[in-house]
Amino acid sequence: MTPEILLAEAKRSAEVTDWPARIGWLVGLALFIALVYWLMREGWKWRGTLQSDLPAPPSAPEETGPVKLELSGRYHGSTTAGQWLDRIVAHGLGTRSRAELTLTGQGLEVERPGASDFFVPTAALRGARLDKGIAGKVLTEGGLLVVTWELGDKLIDSGFRSDHAAEHTEWVDTLNHMINDTEGAR
Repeated sequence: MTPEILLAEAKRSAEVTDWPARIGWLVGLALFIALVYWLMREGWKWRGTLQSDLPAPPSAPEETGPVKLELSGRYHGSTTAGQWLDRIVAHGLGTRSRAELTLTGQGLEVERPGASDFFVPTAALRGARLDKGIAGKVLTEGGLLVVTWELGDKLIDSGFRSDHAAEHTEWVDTLNHMINDTEGAR
């Protein structure tokens, strides 16, 4: 035989002879992955328990008045105001989802298919700004509309990203103007 043929035959891999050991390792790996996911789920539930003193956000009233602005996009979550990594998970506020925002004279209505809707009354709005990140979601500078509002005695930042990012500036201006008018009336 020529050396080329011998070399080609030598490149065959060895047959697996210890199937029980291989299966044992695969089962062990699957159990480890399941344990990690279970621990993550328990951590999420524990965070919700720690935030149980937070009241449920109100639902939208029957009549909210004429629409000032509408936005279609994504809701990226809520955090403690000023602490962009301290996610709020109580009452479904930590669930990312599609969102339809409607701003009226009564407040900000957030409709989320597949997640609980909520309403922020005008009196609870504290500010709006453009930012680059919230609760594990980092975008380009100014790519996120962050609305600061009060729920109970806690200030919350909620992050939204419009399907059309050019809308963000108008939302910030309108929200801040509305908040200043409300504070001036008090």
